Amino acid sequence: MAKAAAAPAPAAAGDAPPKKKGKLIIILAAVLALVLGGGGAAWFMLSKKHADEDGTEETAEAAPKHKPKKKAEPGAPPVFVNLDAFVVNLRPEGNGDQFLQVVAVLKVEDQHEAENVKLFMPEIRHRILLLLSSKKASDINVPEAREELAEDLKDAVNGVVGEPPPKSKKKPQVPTGPIKSVFFTSFIVQ
Repeated sequence: MAKAAAAPAPAAAGDAPPKKKGKLIIILAAVLALVLGGGGAAWFMLSKKHADEDGTEETAEAAPKHKPKKKAEPGAPPVFVNLDAFVVNLRPEGNGDQFLQVVAVLKVEDQHEAENVKLFMPEIRHRILLLLSSKKASDINVPEAREELAEDLKDAVNGVVGEPPPKSKKKPQVPTGPIKSVFFTSFIVQ
């Protein structure tokens, strides 16, 4: 014969079952604290002004044209920015139409400056095209004239991404900037 299962003994007055509401409130409070803490941390990180490597502060919304930065490390490899080919009509000299096709490379101070130069590429290309199309074939047919043209191109690009020249009544000053040199990798006059 089967014995009847023993009925659970009634709990004593001091042995109340654990309260599930209390545990639920603690869990909800912990989740709420995590959500608010994470949200607060995200807000703080996204809205706080960040200091860059050399200690200057700036916000993401108001980035300057040219950021001050520390010098490139000695022995660091050079950084170059390749420019697309330029094809321009040269100023006429009486022998019919002449064209100049140039491919150039900019040598910059560091990778940060290379990225900054790329941001201004439409304006840089515009200035270079204007400068190249203002030349006659006879102005650029000797190596010395091409070196001078490279310097003019460097000054034009630094005028876009660099700092304006100091004002002087004596002689015109050239802008200073991150472009150290301009090299021609192709130079064809036809």
